[in-house]
Amino acid sequence: MLRTLFYAVTFVPWTLLVILTGLPFSYVHKNFLHSYATFWAKVSLRLAGVRLVVEGRENLPAEGAVVFMPNHQSNFDILALFAALSRQFRWLAKEELFHIPLFGLTMRRAGYIPVDRSNRKKSVESMRHAIERISDGTSVVIFPEGTRSPDGHLKEFKAGSFTLAIQAQVPIVPIAITGSRDVMPKHSRWIRGGRVTVTIMPPVSTADRAVKERNELMQEVRGPIEALVEKALQS
Repeated sequence: MLRTLFYAVTFVPWTLLVILTGLPFSYVHKNFLHSYATFWAKVSLRLAGVRLVVEGRENLPAEGAVVFMPNHQSNFDILALFAALSRQFRWLAKEELFHIPLFGLTMRRAGYIPVDRSNRKKSVESMRHAIERISDGTSVVIFPEGTRSPDGHLKEFKAGSFTLAIQAQVPIVPIAITGSRDVMPKHSRWIRGGRVTVTIMPPVSTADRAVKERNELMQEVRGPIEALVEKALQS
């Protein structure tokens, strides 16, 4: 309880400080806010008593656009990914988040990509825009489960994210996040602290693949993630 209370009273003002001091610099350099967010995430993890371990950094492509696909167990996955991925990337996020005062402006200035799922036409337009951004060299993070797993086991993957990667013709980098559920499970208000491990796996190519092959691609990406997640749950 004390850890949760401490985090609650420090995280919000810390986040507001980063937003207010970071926004002006976003007009100077387009990548500044994302780099600043990496620092914000590292401090935020410490405030929560989380120790981050990153494995497989040698699998992180040094250049070129990729689609990072991690599993999703906790809100702390976002902080862990910011801190673990030592290169520029952007998030695909729900359109409504971009309408939150100040926060939405920060997301837009950081170059994050809104996805509008209010109807099929807008959803298709959002995906087309995302494909164009990725094809132009922007790496993105997509949670293929779509939402957090309540029990830690890998949920079914959504096919849309694999269609996007194939159409953009960029590699997919599978990522396994373990330990974050122990820090703060879905539906919990309590933060326990602990160790979170982010394992970066070798890229899976989408070159010359057709959209009809997306289920096969999905299994190639899901397999190694699931193996590590299940191993962690059993230990």
